[in-house]
Amino acid sequence: MPDLTKLFKKIWRFNILRNIVYTLLVACVWQITYLAGVFPEILFPSVSVIVSSLIKELLDGSMLVKVFFSLRLIVIGMLISVAITIVMTLLAMFSPSVKRLIGTLISIFDPLPGIALLPLAILWIGIGDKAIIFVMIHSILWPMLLNIIGGFNSVPVIFQDVGRSIGLKGYRLVSGVFVPASIPSILTGFKTGWARAWRALISAEMVFGAAGATAGLGWDIYMKRSFLDMPGMFASLIVIMIIGIFVEDFIFKKVESSTVKKWGMVI
Repeated sequence: MPDLTKLFKKIWRFNILRNIVYTLLVACVWQITYLAGVFPEILFPSVSVIVSSLIKELLDGSMLVKVFFSLRLIVIGMLISVAITIVMTLLAMFSPSVKRLIGTLISIFDPLPGIALLPLAILWIGIGDKAIIFVMIHSILWPMLLNIIGGFNSVPVIFQDVGRSIGLKGYRLVSGVFVPASIPSILTGFKTGWARAWRALISAEMVFGAAGATAGLGWDIYMKRSFLDMPGMFASLIVIMIIGIFVEDFIFKKVESSTVKKWGMVI
């Protein structure tokens, strides 16, 4: 007879199963709170009503439209931020003066919330997708730069000397030594940038609203709150959480497994 304890531990290693169990536990606590009448029903709907609202929006396609709209803006913001980060990081590696300048800029702008730039974005760019992307770039760029440049600065000197001794210099030294040795910091920068992108997007959409025929999840949450469509609002929040879990488990953790964990590094 197989050892059930070992079998359970083996199955429990799968993140999907753990996430399902945790989700069911949260749903049970939510339903118990609903049945206890702690909050008014109009503000705290039952699990079944929230799930029904989510399924309805998925079936009629409205939720998918809003998800794709938001993801498109996030992907654009992430790609532009990554491109700027690569350029600024390379400049910092080859010029101490530029590194000090970038360090100063990070100290100034990283603590500044993206929502604080909304008035400037409206005045400079107007209301629309470009203004939202502008706010997202600000939110993504500085923590990404902070983590990546910090990771490069922490690369042991012996690694750099070994790279130079085998003929690596300039760009080849960066790509062959600094990048592999800084993978944990680079992944942390991308994770932080991804999280900041969602926060900036939701905040900006709640202010800017819908500039065209469609809008994203932020505007959707704001409108549902205005009309007291609490089941629909919670359904949109659940979608954001599901996307976050999917990206964490199927993208970031896969990259970690094939790099950080495979190489015996700690993140």
